[in-house]
Amino acid sequence: MKVVVQRVTHAEVEVSKKIVGKIDKGLLLLVGFTYGDNIETLKWMANKVINLRIFDDKNGIMNLSLKDIGGKILSVSQFTLYGDGNKGNRPSYIKALGGNEAKILYDEFNKLLKQEIEVEEGIFKEDMKVSLTNDGPITIILEK
Repeated sequence: MKVVVQRVTHAEVEVSKKIVGKIDKGLLLLVGFTYGDNIETLKWMANKVINLRIFDDKNGIMNLSLKDIGGKILSVSQFTLYGDGNKGNRPSYIKALGGNEAKILYDEFNKLLKQEIEVEEGIFKEDMKVSLTNDGPITIILEK
């Protein structure tokens, strides 16, 4: 499982010219799955994302988590995180978990996040337009 975590002041996802998910201060997550990912992977990643201390405290030190600041999550599925562009010019996606299996994991991951944080979502397997204002910029790549 791979998650690109971006600290944002605003993020939204649009499908067919309609906003389907929108947050202000919080985290935009780009989420990808690979073979072997399971419920334990999801639990580890959800815990890591929720408790990742990348928000500034009163002294300007990144010492606060999403829970500490009352932020939200915008979760967007992105199989291209497992694109391998090392050979040739067209990335290979053979490491990306496909269709139904990835959807089950994505839904379960979001369900775990929602137990502690408000979560907005993109629409799995749709052509999405993602807009964001990266705060910092702060971008962290997590992989399990």
